[in-house]
Amino acid sequence: MESYPAPAREMVAALTAAAAERPFEAVAFQGAPGCNSHIAANTVFPGAAPLPCYSFEDALDAVNDGRAGRAMIPIENSLHGRVADIHFLLPESGLTIVGEHFMPIRYCLMGLGGAEIAEAMSHPQALGQCRHWLRAHGIKPVVDSDTAGAAAAVAELGNPAVGAIAPRLAAELYGLQILGEGLEDSDDNTTRFVILAREAQPIASGGPTMTSFTFEVKNVPAALYKALGSFATNGINMTKLESYQQGASFAATGFYCDVEGSLADDDLKQAFAELEFHTKWVRVLGTYPQERPRS
Repeated sequence: MESYPAPAREMVAALTAAAAERPFEAVAFQGAPGCNSHIAANTVFPGAAPLPCYSFEDALDAVNDGRAGRAMIPIENSLHGRVADIHFLLPESGLTIVGEHFMPIRYCLMGLGGAEIAEAMSHPQALGQCRHWLRAHGIKPVVDSDTAGAAAAVAELGNPAVGAIAPRLAAELYGLQILGEGLEDSDDNTTRFVILAREAQPIASGGPTMTSFTFEVKNVPAALYKALGSFATNGINMTKLESYQQGASFAATGFYCDVEGSLADDDLKQAFAELEFHTKWVRVLGTYPQERPRS
């Protein structure tokens, strides 16, 4: 908790205490109160106990340790791409993806008022989503651990020339003035969150599902082509494929994938059987209901 700016610590302490009283209903998220993940947790789980955590690792550990029943983690943004390190953290956590949530992201410039803003603090994702606006207004971006944490830091700093880019809720919580709105570089700015739990949860039959997984191809020619061919030949729609480097040898490339369907489906079962033949390993992260249809 001591890593948070002082204006956030009392709220973090209160939310942490409330979550400790009903851990099964607690939803862990990364960031200070008022960040986008906090808003997403309240939206998807109204009445639950939001549990702020300083880092993504802390939020995942809270679920593994039994201090929270679920974690709400941003995985990608429509403007700025995937959230850094999340492809490593999810498989390492041992948790299961049990749901997803798409949330429109809106940012405000906030500060103490009374002076022109020269610098704006925020999370790298938020700064990237507002980079055109920042450049057009001649404001220097300054990286911080999260959006709401930056707002709390501005309140603590007391410098009217330093602002924060964060959701409107953060300004309300930390007593800051809204100095600008609609900073995001596109009106359709959207972040996809995944919901994680210790165990898979029952899925209502009949609705569209998504399966997420990671794998590493064998270091042979056309290995990726052959691995992906298993989905094409079985009529599986792959909606996401991203690579990430593993280790310092630069010879082991891992891939994160989303495909439509459930491992209870015969065609997806067959696709995975063929995939395993062409890969070193496959790790399923979860099968869960689609919140937004992909096709």
